[in-house]
Amino acid sequence: MSSLMNTKDAAQYLGINEKKIYSLISGSGLPATKVTGKWLFQRHLLDRWLEHHTENYPSTESTPANYTNLLIITGSNDLLLDQLLELFSRRHHLPLPVFSNLGSMGGIRALKDNLCHLCSAHLLEPEGEEYNFAYVEEEFGDSVVVVNFCKRLQAVLVAPGNPRGITELGDLASGQIRIANRKEGTGTRLLLDRELERQGVSGEEIPGYDTGFGRHLDVGLEILSGRADAGLAIGAVGGLLGLDQVPFCWERYDFIVRKDIFFSRGVQMLMALLKDEEFLNLSANFSGYDLSTSGQVVFRG
Repeated sequence: MSSLMNTKDAAQYLGINEKKIYSLISGSGLPATKVTGKWLFQRHLLDRWLEHHTENYPSTESTPANYTNLLIITGSNDLLLDQLLELFSRRHHLPLPVFSNLGSMGGIRALKDNLCHLCSAHLLEPEGEEYNFAYVEEEFGDSVVVVNFCKRLQAVLVAPGNPRGITELGDLASGQIRIANRKEGTGTRLLLDRELERQGVSGEEIPGYDTGFGRHLDVGLEILSGRADAGLAIGAVGGLLGLDQVPFCWERYDFIVRKDIFFSRGVQMLMALLKDEEFLNLSANFSGYDLSTSGQVVFRG
């Protein structure tokens, strides 16, 4: 059968009465082109229409084909991750690494929706001191692998000399401290909210709580400019900008990867760089990182 069909051919191809074709065009969006008063149909468009209207269409765990030459990472942003992806691009022509800063929760949602190859996250569990595992088990069951990227310091960043005399995270609740806050859905925002809840403090009592900055660096720049007095962010930003910092906690920052693509070329190329000498040398330029478990599988469902 030709790829271009008339009404009779299309009806035969679809296995329906020829008269039904017209109602499908007007009522169900059957793709057709009218030429000199006659309807013509392209077979590949009919196939797509059939697929679109299929009920209980089987989902696929594999990454869409048009992602073949990309390595898509979403989730929590990080200064050292930026360095890793830059090194990846210098070493390898393809796949092209692409990062979308969605925050830890946004990254997990994107991975669940099969919009990326892996995500980065540092989600402290609501009860306990473990990171990511509870969220992974709830969203993915045993279909993913969690690989540690690094451990990193979270700290309250303050202006040089700490002019407001901040000594702990709880000082932010005094009502006199303007903070630069991370956006909702980020691991750092969740970490701050959990600590405030522990101390019985409402975020609404803190000037600047409703700000929502997308990157740790943005928080540091707000403090450096004087627009904020303090903010919770990774210690590496404080070191980079020359800010003082009050250490709060060390956290585990992980990559979450689907099992079915864990051994794919792009993912394994990225994992190999975690133990690469050049990457380790780059990491030495930043404070607040511990790479002792970098590249280790910490969860296998």
